[in-house]
Amino acid sequence: VQGSLAVSHEEHHAVRRQSHYLAPRGHRHMSDALLQTQVKHGGITSRMAEAFLATGSSSDMIATGMKAEYPYYHTTAEIQEEAKRLVKKCSHRASIKTVTNEGVSIDVVTVESKQASPTNRVFILFGEHSRELISPESGLFFLKALCGEAELDSQTAKVAAVLTDNSFQLVLNGNPRSRVKVESGSYCVRENPSGVDLNRNWDEQWNATGVALADVNPGPLPFSEPETRIFKQLVTEFKPTTFLTVHSGTRGMYMPWAYDTNHLADRNQPAMMEVLKTLDEKHCKCPFGAAGKEVGYACPGTSLDWIYDQMKTPFAFAFEIYVSPNEDEDLTNRWLQKVQGGGSSLLEGGSHLAHSHFSDLFQRHGSDFVHTSKSTAKQSSRQKDDDACFSQFNPDTKERYEATVKNWASAYLEMAHQSNQKLKLNSTMIAA
Repeated sequence: VQGSLAVSHEEHHAVRRQSHYLAPRGHRHMSDALLQTQVKHGGITSRMAEAFLATGSSSDMIATGMKAEYPYYHTTAEIQEEAKRLVKKCSHRASIKTVTNEGVSIDVVTVESKQASPTNRVFILFGEHSRELISPESGLFFLKALCGEAELDSQTAKVAAVLTDNSFQLVLNGNPRSRVKVESGSYCVRENPSGVDLNRNWDEQWNATGVALADVNPGPLPFSEPETRIFKQLVTEFKPTTFLTVHSGTRGMYMPWAYDTNHLADRNQPAMMEVLKTLDEKHCKCPFGAAGKEVGYACPGTSLDWIYDQMKTPFAFAFEIYVSPNEDEDLTNRWLQKVQGGGSSLLEGGSHLAHSHFSDLFQRHGSDFVHTSKSTAKQSSRQKDDDACFSQFNPDTKERYEATVKNWASAYLEMAHQSNQKLKLNSTMIAA
C-alpha cells in the first residue's frame, strides 16, 4: 500500500488479532462490514481499515488461524471425531463417553486389553491450558498408538505387553471451549472462558490470594469450574494408581509437591523418582524431580497435588513437553551443568527443584510447577503476541510436531510400564 494508506507490521497484526476474535467460525478473515464495525468500536483505526479495504486485504491478508497456519494440528471437533473413529476400530477394548457439567462437555476415552486384569490404572489429563495445543496432540497420537495405528519409539515397551497389566483413561482435551478460541488464532489464551486457570482450581492448598503470576486466577472457590468438577468426578470413579497431567512452555518432569517446599512428598517418593530418572534418560534430558517453590511464591491448587494427596495415588506426575528451539538447547545445557555440579546428589537426597542450586535455571526457564522469586516476573510478562505464544508452547514446524508427539507418547507408555512394574513388586502402594 502506498502513501498514507501504508500499514505497519504492528497494525497488520492488530487487525489480525481482531479477526481471530470476531470473524465467523470457519472463516479466515473479517468481512468489510466487520472491519467497519471494528472502527466504530475502536478495535482498529480508520486508516488501517481503509488500507485493507483499498487493497482487498480484508479477504487476502488478514490472519488465518491454526488450521491454515499449522494444518497438521487438529481442531477440537477433529480431536473428538478422531477419538470416536479410533475407539470404533481399536485393536483393544476401547470406549468413549462424554461427561457434562453445567453445559460444559468433556470426552474421556478408556483403553484396555480384552483379556487384561490391570494392576495399574493410568489416568492422563491433556490440555488443562488451552494455549498448550501440543498436549492434546500428543494424547491423540498416544491413543493412535494404543489402538495400533501409530508406531512408537523402538526402545519403548510394546503396547500389547503394557496393556496386559495397564488400563488407560485419557482426557484428550481438558479445556475445549478455550481451545476453540486458541484455534482461531488467539494463541495466548491459557484459562477457561471464565478466566480461571484450571490447574489452580483444585482443592489442594487452594488459595484465592497471593498468587504470583498475572495470568493465574484460581477462581472464586475450589472446583468452582465445570471442567475441574468433571475431572474430579472422573478420577474419583476411575481411582488411578498412576496420574499424569501434560503441559508445555518448557521441558521438565515433576512429582509432588507443587505448592511448597516445606512439605516434601514422602509417600512413594523414591519409586516416583526412579520412574522419572528412567524416563529422563530416554525422552527428556531435562529437569526432573519434586516440584516446589521458594517461600512466598506458591503453586497451589494443582491437579498433581490433589490427586496425590486426596486419591492416595501412588504415582502422580506432571510433564512439560515442549519449549521453543531458541530456549531448548540452553535449557538442556544448563540442566546438565546443574546435575554434574552436585544436583544429582541433591535430588536423590530428597531436595526439590526450587532448591537454591537450581534457582537460576528456573529464573531463566520458567515452569508452571517450579516457581522462584525471579522467574515469577518473567512468566507474568511472557510475550502476549500470538505468534510468540504459539512458538513458546507449541512446535511450529511439522517435523518438530511429529518428533514431539512420538517422543512423548512413547514416554507415556514407558511411564505406565515402569510404574506398573513397581506396583507389582510392592502391592502395598495401592490404597485400599
